[in-house]
Amino acid sequence: MSQTPAPPQATRSQRTEAPRGRRTSTRLGFALALIALTAALLTSAVLAIGIGSANVPPLETARYLWAALSGGTISADDFSRYQIIWQVRTPRVLLAAVVGAGLSVVGVAIQALVRNALADPYILGVSSGASVGAVTVSLFGLLTGLGIYAVSAGAFLAALLATILVYGIAYSRVGVTPLRLVLTGVALSFGFQAIMAVMIYFAPTGEATSTVLYWTMGSFGAATWGSLPFVAAVVALGILLLRRHGRNLDGMSLGDETAASLGINTGRVRWMLFAITAIMTGAMVAVSGAIGFVGLIVPHIVRMVVGAGHARVLTIAPLVGATLMIWVDMLARTVVAPRELPLGVMTALIGVPVFIFLMHRRSYVFGGK
Repeated sequence: MSQTPAPPQATRSQRTEAPRGRRTSTRLGFALALIALTAALLTSAVLAIGIGSANVPPLETARYLWAALSGGTISADDFSRYQIIWQVRTPRVLLAAVVGAGLSVVGVAIQALVRNALADPYILGVSSGASVGAVTVSLFGLLTGLGIYAVSAGAFLAALLATILVYGIAYSRVGVTPLRLVLTGVALSFGFQAIMAVMIYFAPTGEATSTVLYWTMGSFGAATWGSLPFVAAVVALGILLLRRHGRNLDGMSLGDETAASLGINTGRVRWMLFAITAIMTGAMVAVSGAIGFVGLIVPHIVRMVVGAGHARVLTIAPLVGATLMIWVDMLARTVVAPRELPLGVMTALIGVPVFIFLMHRRSYVFGGK
Protein backbone atom coordinates (compact mmCIF):
# COMPACT_ATOMS: atom_id res chain seq x y z
CA MET A 1 0.00 0.00 0.00
CA SER A 2 1.42 3.23 -1.13
CA GLN A 3 1.54 6.20 1.22
CA THR A 4 1.13 9.85 0.28
CA PRO A 5 4.42 11.54 0.95
CA ALA A 6 4.31 14.13 3.71
CA PRO A 7 4.79 17.69 2.56
CA PRO A 8 8.31 18.90 3.07
CA GLN A 9 8.83 20.73 6.35
CA ALA A 10 10.17 24.23 6.09
CA THR A 11 13.55 24.63 7.66
CA ARG A 12 14.09 27.20 10.42
CA SER A 13 15.91 29.49 8.03
CA GLN A 14 13.05 29.24 5.54
CA ARG A 15 10.50 30.07 8.26
CA THR A 16 12.42 33.20 9.24
CA GLU A 17 13.09 34.25 5.67
CA ALA A 18 9.38 34.47 4.78
CA PRO A 19 8.40 36.97 7.50
CA ARG A 20 11.58 38.93 6.85
CA GLY A 21 10.66 39.10 3.17
CA ARG A 22 7.16 40.27 3.99
CA ARG A 23 8.54 42.94 6.34
CA THR A 24 10.91 44.18 3.65
CA SER A 25 8.10 44.28 1.10
CA THR A 26 5.84 46.13 3.55
CA ARG A 27 8.51 48.69 4.35
CA LEU A 28 9.19 49.22 0.66
CA GLY A 29 5.50 49.71 -0.06
CA PHE A 30 5.20 52.15 2.83
CA ALA A 31 8.22 54.13 1.62
CA LEU A 32 6.81 54.30 -1.91
CA ALA A 33 3.43 55.45 -0.58
CA LEU A 34 5.19 58.13 1.46
CA ILE A 35 7.11 59.39 -1.58
CA ALA A 36 4.00 59.33 -3.80
CA LEU A 37 1.89 61.23 -1.25
CA THR A 38 4.61 63.83 -0.71
CA ALA A 39 4.84 64.38 -4.48
CA ALA A 40 1.03 64.62 -4.68
CA LEU A 41 0.99 67.19 -1.86
CA LEU A 42 3.64 69.40 -3.49
CA THR A 43 1.98 69.16 -6.91
CA SER A 44 -1.42 69.96 -5.43
CA ALA A 45 -0.02 73.00 -3.64
CA VAL A 46 1.54 74.44 -6.80
CA LEU A 47 -1.62 73.81 -8.86
CA ALA A 48 -3.90 75.30 -6.17
CA ILE A 49 -1.73 78.39 -5.86
CA GLY A 50 -2.00 78.99 -9.60
CA ILE A 51 -5.77 78.40 -9.87
CA GLY A 52 -8.15 81.23 -9.09
CA SER A 53 -9.80 84.31 -10.56
CA ALA A 54 -6.51 84.96 -12.41
CA ASN A 55 -5.19 81.57 -13.52
CA VAL A 56 -1.40 81.20 -13.61
CA PRO A 57 0.20 78.20 -15.37
CA PRO A 58 2.02 75.76 -13.03
CA LEU A 59 5.48 76.54 -14.45
CA GLU A 60 4.92 80.26 -14.00
CA THR A 61 3.66 79.64 -10.48
CA ALA A 62 6.76 77.61 -9.68
CA ARG A 63 8.95 80.39 -11.11
CA TYR A 64 7.29 83.03 -8.92
CA LEU A 65 7.62 80.83 -5.85
CA TRP A 66 11.29 80.16 -6.58
CA ALA A 67 11.93 83.87 -7.07
CA ALA A 68 10.31 84.63 -3.72
CA LEU A 69 12.23 81.91 -1.88
CA SER A 70 15.60 82.55 -3.51
CA GLY A 71 15.43 86.35 -3.64
CA GLY A 72 15.28 86.40 -7.43
CA THR A 73 13.99 89.26 -9.56
CA ILE A 74 10.58 89.66 -11.21
CA SER A 75 9.91 91.90 -14.19
CA ALA A 76 7.55 94.84 -13.80
CA ASP A 77 4.99 93.18 -16.09
CA ASP A 78 4.82 90.12 -13.83
CA PHE A 79 4.70 92.01 -10.55
CA SER A 80 0.91 92.01 -10.12
CA ARG A 81 0.64 88.26 -10.74
CA TYR A 82 3.61 87.69 -8.44
CA GLN A 83 1.82 89.61 -5.69
CA ILE A 84 -1.30 87.46 -6.12
CA ILE A 85 0.72 84.27 -6.02
CA TRP A 86 3.02 85.09 -3.11
CA GLN A 87 1.02 87.46 -0.91
CA VAL A 88 -2.53 86.12 -1.36
CA ARG A 89 -2.68 82.50 -2.48
CA THR A 90 0.50 80.96 -1.07
CA PRO A 91 -0.25 81.67 2.61
CA ARG A 92 -3.83 80.50 2.06
CA VAL A 93 -2.81 77.20 0.47
CA LEU A 94 -0.13 76.59 3.11
CA LEU A 95 -2.64 77.31 5.87
CA ALA A 96 -5.05 74.84 4.28
CA ALA A 97 -2.29 72.21 4.22
CA VAL A 98 -1.35 72.84 7.85
CA VAL A 99 -4.94 72.69 9.09
CA GLY A 100 -5.73 69.61 7.00
CA ALA A 101 -2.68 67.81 8.35
CA GLY A 102 -3.45 68.84 11.92
CA LEU A 103 -7.14 67.86 11.79
CA SER A 104 -6.27 64.44 10.39
CA VAL A 105 -3.70 63.69 13.10
CA VAL A 106 -5.91 64.96 15.90
CA GLY A 107 -8.74 62.82 14.54
CA VAL A 108 -6.51 59.73 14.69
CA ALA A 109 -5.50 60.46 18.29
CA ILE A 110 -9.01 61.35 19.51
CA GLN A 111 -10.54 58.20 18.03
CA ALA A 112 -7.95 56.11 19.86
CA LEU A 113 -8.22 58.03 23.14
CA VAL A 114 -12.01 57.81 23.39
CA ARG A 115 -12.25 54.50 21.50
CA ASN A 116 -15.00 55.91 19.32
CA ALA A 117 -14.97 55.59 15.52
CA LEU A 118 -17.27 58.64 15.21
CA ALA A 119 -14.98 60.94 17.17
CA ASP A 120 -13.33 63.91 15.51
CA PRO A 121 -11.39 66.94 16.79
CA TYR A 122 -14.59 68.84 17.60
CA ILE A 123 -16.57 66.21 19.47
CA LEU A 124 -15.17 67.36 22.81
CA GLY A 125 -16.70 70.85 22.58
CA VAL A 126 -13.47 72.65 21.69
CA SER A 127 -14.80 74.28 18.51
CA SER A 128 -18.00 75.46 20.20
CA GLY A 129 -15.97 76.95 23.03
CA ALA A 130 -13.71 78.68 20.53
CA SER A 131 -16.73 80.13 18.74
CA VAL A 132 -18.03 81.55 22.04
CA GLY A 133 -14.65 83.19 22.60
CA ALA A 134 -14.60 84.68 19.10
CA VAL A 135 -18.13 86.08 19.44
CA THR A 136 -17.37 87.46 22.91
CA VAL A 137 -14.29 89.31 21.68
CA SER A 138 -16.20 90.59 18.65
CA LEU A 139 -19.18 91.83 20.69
CA PHE A 140 -17.43 93.37 23.69
CA GLY A 141 -14.23 94.55 22.03
CA LEU A 142 -11.88 92.56 24.27
CA LEU A 143 -8.15 92.02 23.65
CA THR A 144 -7.96 95.19 21.56
CA GLY A 145 -4.21 95.38 22.21
CA LEU A 146 -3.73 92.41 19.88
CA GLY A 147 -5.15 94.30 16.90
CA ILE A 148 -6.27 92.08 14.01
CA TYR A 149 -5.35 88.96 16.02
CA ALA A 150 -7.78 89.74 18.86
CA VAL A 151 -10.60 87.49 17.63
CA SER A 152 -8.23 84.60 16.87
CA ALA A 153 -6.58 84.98 20.27
CA GLY A 154 -10.00 85.00 21.95
CA ALA A 155 -10.98 81.84 20.09
CA PHE A 156 -7.73 80.11 21.06
CA LEU A 157 -8.00 81.02 24.76
CA ALA A 158 -11.66 79.99 24.85
CA ALA A 159 -10.79 76.67 23.23
CA LEU A 160 -8.24 75.97 25.95
CA LEU A 161 -10.70 76.96 28.69
CA ALA A 162 -13.34 74.71 27.14
CA THR A 163 -10.83 71.86 27.11
CA ILE A 164 -10.00 72.31 30.80
CA LEU A 165 -13.72 72.51 31.63
CA VAL A 166 -14.53 69.31 29.72
CA TYR A 167 -11.68 67.39 31.29
CA GLY A 168 -12.45 68.71 34.78
CA ILE A 169 -16.14 67.74 34.61
CA ALA A 170 -15.34 64.33 33.11
CA TYR A 171 -12.83 63.60 35.87
CA SER A 172 -14.00 61.28 38.64
CA ARG A 173 -12.47 59.16 41.39
CA VAL A 174 -11.61 56.49 38.83
CA GLY A 175 -10.05 59.04 36.51
CA VAL A 176 -11.31 60.01 33.07
CA THR A 177 -12.94 57.26 31.08
CA PRO A 178 -13.49 57.52 27.30
CA LEU A 179 -17.28 57.40 27.67
CA ARG A 180 -17.40 60.18 30.29
CA LEU A 181 -15.11 62.30 28.12
CA VAL A 182 -17.30 61.96 25.03
CA LEU A 183 -20.58 62.52 26.90
CA THR A 184 -19.21 65.57 28.70
CA GLY A 185 -17.84 67.00 25.46
CA VAL A 186 -21.11 66.55 23.60
CA ALA A 187 -23.16 68.04 26.44
CA LEU A 188 -20.92 71.08 26.84
CA SER A 189 -20.87 71.55 23.08
CA PHE A 190 -24.65 72.02 23.14
CA GLY A 191 -24.25 74.38 26.11
CA PHE A 192 -21.67 76.52 24.27
CA GLN A 193 -23.94 76.68 21.23
CA ALA A 194 -26.82 77.85 23.41
CA ILE A 195 -24.65 80.60 24.92
CA MET A 196 -23.64 81.66 21.45
CA ALA A 197 -27.26 81.79 20.26
CA VAL A 198 -28.23 84.02 23.22
CA MET A 199 -25.32 86.37 22.57
CA ILE A 200 -26.24 86.70 18.91
CA TYR A 201 -29.92 87.18 19.75
CA PHE A 202 -29.13 90.20 21.92
CA ALA A 203 -26.35 91.50 19.66
CA PRO A 204 -26.99 95.11 18.54
CA THR A 205 -25.47 94.55 15.06
CA GLY A 206 -25.17 91.78 12.53
CA GLU A 207 -21.39 91.57 12.99
CA ALA A 208 -21.68 88.81 15.57
CA THR A 209 -23.80 86.76 13.18
CA SER A 210 -21.17 86.88 10.45
CA THR A 211 -18.45 86.12 13.00
CA VAL A 212 -20.15 83.03 14.32
CA LEU A 213 -20.93 81.84 10.79
CA TYR A 214 -17.21 82.13 10.00
CA TRP A 215 -16.26 80.08 13.04
CA THR A 216 -18.90 77.42 12.63
CA MET A 217 -18.51 76.88 8.87
CA GLY A 218 -14.79 77.51 8.37
CA SER A 219 -12.78 79.57 5.90
CA PHE A 220 -9.17 80.33 4.95
CA GLY A 221 -10.14 83.71 3.50
CA ALA A 222 -8.32 85.60 6.26
CA ALA A 223 -5.04 83.74 5.79
CA THR A 224 -1.90 85.89 5.87
CA TRP A 225 1.79 85.24 6.31
CA GLY A 226 1.42 86.60 9.82
CA SER A 227 -1.21 84.03 10.83
CA LEU A 228 0.76 81.05 9.54
CA PRO A 229 3.89 80.59 11.75
CA PHE A 230 2.14 80.03 15.08
CA VAL A 231 -0.37 77.44 13.91
CA ALA A 232 2.26 75.73 11.72
CA ALA A 233 4.63 75.41 14.68
CA VAL A 234 1.88 74.09 16.98
CA VAL A 235 0.68 71.53 14.42
CA ALA A 236 4.20 70.35 13.52
CA LEU A 237 5.20 69.92 17.15
CA GLY A 238 1.89 68.20 17.93
CA ILE A 239 2.34 65.72 15.08
CA LEU A 240 5.82 64.81 16.32
CA LEU A 241 4.63 64.35 19.90
CA LEU A 242 1.61 62.26 18.94
CA ARG A 243 3.70 60.08 16.65
CA ARG A 244 6.11 59.40 19.49
CA HIS A 245 3.13 58.04 21.41
CA GLY A 246 2.08 55.70 18.59
CA ARG A 247 2.67 52.62 20.74
CA ASN A 248 0.61 54.08 23.58
CA LEU A 249 -2.24 54.82 21.17
CA ASP A 250 -2.04 51.24 19.88
CA GLY A 251 -2.50 49.96 23.41
CA MET A 252 -5.21 52.43 24.44
CA SER A 253 -7.26 51.71 21.33
CA LEU A 254 -7.58 48.13 22.65
CA GLY A 255 -8.97 49.27 26.00
CA ASP A 256 -7.59 50.54 29.28
CA GLU A 257 -7.12 47.08 30.80
CA THR A 258 -5.09 45.87 27.83
CA ALA A 259 -3.10 49.09 27.81
CA ALA A 260 -2.36 48.74 31.54
CA SER A 261 -1.19 45.16 30.99
CA LEU A 262 1.29 46.56 28.45
CA GLY A 263 2.69 48.92 31.08
CA ILE A 264 0.90 52.07 29.87
CA ASN A 265 -0.23 54.57 32.52
CA THR A 266 -3.56 55.27 30.84
CA GLY A 267 -4.58 58.15 33.10
CA ARG A 268 -1.38 60.14 32.65
CA VAL A 269 -1.06 59.35 28.94
CA ARG A 270 -4.71 60.19 28.23
CA TRP A 271 -4.40 63.54 30.03
CA MET A 272 -1.18 64.42 28.20
CA LEU A 273 -2.42 63.44 24.73
CA PHE A 274 -5.76 65.14 25.36
CA ALA A 275 -3.89 68.37 26.20
CA ILE A 276 -1.82 68.11 23.01
CA THR A 277 -4.87 67.56 20.80
CA ALA A 278 -6.74 70.39 22.53
CA ILE A 279 -3.92 72.89 21.96
CA MET A 280 -3.65 71.83 18.32
CA THR A 281 -7.42 72.10 17.83
CA GLY A 282 -7.56 75.51 19.51
CA ALA A 283 -4.75 76.84 17.32
CA MET A 284 -6.44 75.57 14.15
CA VAL A 285 -9.92 76.80 15.06
CA ALA A 286 -8.47 80.24 15.84
CA VAL A 287 -7.26 80.71 12.24
CA SER A 288 -9.78 78.70 10.21
CA GLY A 289 -12.94 78.16 12.23
CA ALA A 290 -14.49 74.73 12.72
CA ILE A 291 -14.06 72.43 9.71
CA GLY A 292 -15.80 69.10 10.12
CA PHE A 293 -15.40 65.64 8.56
CA VAL A 294 -11.65 65.88 7.78
CA GLY A 295 -10.66 64.59 11.20
CA LEU A 296 -13.40 61.97 11.00
CA ILE A 297 -12.89 60.58 7.49
CA VAL A 298 -9.14 60.73 6.86
CA PRO A 299 -8.14 58.44 9.77
CA HIS A 300 -10.47 55.70 8.50
CA ILE A 301 -9.22 56.01 4.91
CA VAL A 302 -5.58 55.83 6.02
CA ARG A 303 -6.23 52.80 8.27
CA MET A 304 -7.76 50.97 5.31
CA VAL A 305 -4.54 51.47 3.35
CA VAL A 306 -1.72 51.08 5.89
CA GLY A 307 -3.41 49.17 8.71
CA ALA A 308 -4.24 50.17 12.28
CA GLY A 309 -0.69 50.73 13.59
CA HIS A 310 -0.61 54.32 14.81
CA ALA A 311 3.03 54.96 13.90
CA ARG A 312 2.17 54.38 10.25
CA VAL A 313 -1.24 56.07 10.41
CA LEU A 314 0.21 59.18 12.06
CA THR A 315 2.86 59.37 9.32
CA ILE A 316 0.50 59.04 6.35
CA ALA A 317 -2.56 60.89 7.69
CA PRO A 318 -0.96 64.40 7.66
CA LEU A 319 -0.07 64.06 3.95
CA VAL A 320 -3.57 62.83 3.02
CA GLY A 321 -5.30 65.47 5.13
CA ALA A 322 -3.15 68.31 3.80
CA THR A 323 -3.71 67.30 0.17
CA LEU A 324 -7.46 66.85 0.69
CA MET A 325 -7.84 70.25 2.38
CA ILE A 326 -5.88 72.04 -0.37
CA TRP A 327 -8.29 70.71 -3.01
CA VAL A 328 -11.37 71.36 -0.89
CA ASP A 329 -10.33 74.98 -0.38
CA MET A 330 -9.53 75.38 -4.07
CA LEU A 331 -13.01 74.12 -4.99
CA ALA A 332 -14.64 76.30 -2.34
CA ARG A 333 -13.17 79.49 -3.81
CA THR A 334 -13.60 78.64 -7.51
CA VAL A 335 -16.91 76.74 -7.93
CA VAL A 336 -19.14 79.80 -7.42
CA ALA A 337 -16.49 82.51 -7.97
CA PRO A 338 -16.30 85.38 -7.18
CA ARG A 339 -18.14 84.18 -4.05
CA GLU A 340 -16.80 81.42 -1.81
CA LEU A 341 -18.53 78.38 -0.40
CA PRO A 342 -17.98 77.71 3.33
CA LEU A 343 -15.42 74.97 3.87
CA GLY A 344 -17.76 73.16 6.24
CA VAL A 345 -20.26 72.78 3.39
CA MET A 346 -17.63 71.38 1.04
CA THR A 347 -16.21 68.92 3.56
CA ALA A 348 -19.72 67.73 4.40
CA LEU A 349 -20.60 67.22 0.71
CA ILE A 350 -17.45 65.12 0.29
CA GLY A 351 -17.37 63.50 3.70
CA VAL A 352 -20.93 62.19 3.96
CA PRO A 353 -20.84 59.93 0.86
CA VAL A 354 -17.32 58.76 1.72
CA PHE A 355 -18.41 57.90 5.25
CA ILE A 356 -21.46 55.99 4.00
CA PHE A 357 -19.25 54.12 1.52
CA LEU A 358 -16.82 53.13 4.29
CA MET A 359 -19.69 52.08 6.53
CA HIS A 360 -20.98 49.63 3.94
CA ARG A 361 -17.62 48.02 3.24
CA ARG A 362 -17.67 44.59 4.81
CA SER A 363 -13.89 44.43 4.96
CA TYR A 364 -13.69 47.50 7.18
CA VAL A 365 -15.13 47.49 10.68
CA PHE A 366 -15.82 50.75 12.49
CA GLY A 367 -14.45 49.86 15.87
CA GLY A 368 -16.57 46.76 16.32
CA LYS A 369 -19.29 44.62 14.78
